[in-house]
Amino acid sequence: MPKQIYLDHNATTYVDPAVVDAMLPYFTEKFANPSSPYSIGQDVSEELNSARESVGKLLHAKNGKIIFTGGGSESDNLAIRGYARANKSKGNHIITTQIEHHAVLHTCELLEKEGFEVTYLPVSENGLVCIKELKAAIQENTILVTIMYANNETGVIQPIADVVKIAHDHNVVVHTDAVQIVGKKEIDIDALGIDLLSFSAHKFYGPKGVGGLFVKKGIRINPIIQGGGQEFKLRAGTENTAGIIGLAKALEVSLKNWKQEWNNGKELRDLLETELLKTIPSSQLNGHPDKRLANTLNITVQYIEGESMLLMLNMKGILASSGSACTSGSLDPSHVLLAMGMPHEDAHGSLRFSLGKRTTKEDIEKVIEVLPPIVQRLREMSPLWDGKKGA
Repeated sequence: MPKQIYLDHNATTYVDPAVVDAMLPYFTEKFANPSSPYSIGQDVSEELNSARESVGKLLHAKNGKIIFTGGGSESDNLAIRGYARANKSKGNHIITTQIEHHAVLHTCELLEKEGFEVTYLPVSENGLVCIKELKAAIQENTILVTIMYANNETGVIQPIADVVKIAHDHNVVVHTDAVQIVGKKEIDIDALGIDLLSFSAHKFYGPKGVGGLFVKKGIRINPIIQGGGQEFKLRAGTENTAGIIGLAKALEVSLKNWKQEWNNGKELRDLLETELLKTIPSSQLNGHPDKRLANTLNITVQYIEGESMLLMLNMKGILASSGSACTSGSLDPSHVLLAMGMPHEDAHGSLRFSLGKRTTKEDIEKVIEVLPPIVQRLREMSPLWDGKKGA
């Protein structure tokens, strides 16, 4: 069995050992329900609120509150459905993009069935939204703009500061799905002026099943889960105390040396990109060459399918993906790449490598050694490649 080289950190990360240590007491002696009136429950409640304060400080989010949720998808739903339904009297128009995570796209589609109007903005061939098109799309009845901070497939980082300025100039609220960037880079929510921001612990070495939503002061949203009065009456259900403690610790650990880890990741990613594009004919980078996450490389290898490459990479112990983990069971090409103008047949040949803290130069060199022969072997079996060679 070959050594496993994990290059799918945008799908999920391992839990940092320091995070595990921080969580363990909340499964045993600190097990009490934080809503309980007795002392051990109140002690847990205080520590939960301390974690909330820590997350707020780390995200520079003094001008609002952190709501803990079950993950990024729930946070997106709470932000978009919660705000739209609470403010329908102000208007019924929402603006988003064609490259959003399905937690956003499917939520917008649901709201369309409830009578809301949604504009799905296109993006350029390098994956960036056009600010002029955003401005042109705003109507008198527009109440919400929801645009992701960093794309999970290509890593492309959107100009969120410009998005906020344009929206606020028209008195429109902004939500951003920041799941792929929180923990990888320091973010100043207050300085950016973002109204609603979603994040998820398992993307930055925390546990799965816990996330958060920042809600700026003065922003009114309706809950989407009915029950008790937890989380400021916005998210019913007994708090996942261990997960919340783990989220706060993971964010602290991830942001402690984020610049060094960003630079290290970029150096390794650039090495991988340069060598693969050099040694694999008819391959290309997907997404903006500079405005993207330092750990993310998305490429297309023409004339063969990404799934075939992934299976053969897996046999060599290399674990990557063809896009979003949430759609890995689908045979459809990436909606993100299609929105960027890529033909269906090329989008089927995409690969995403997302690096993490434990990724080494030896890992990258192994991919550089292994992938080109895999491509050559698969192309030898491809009639499309035969035609290309004969052209």
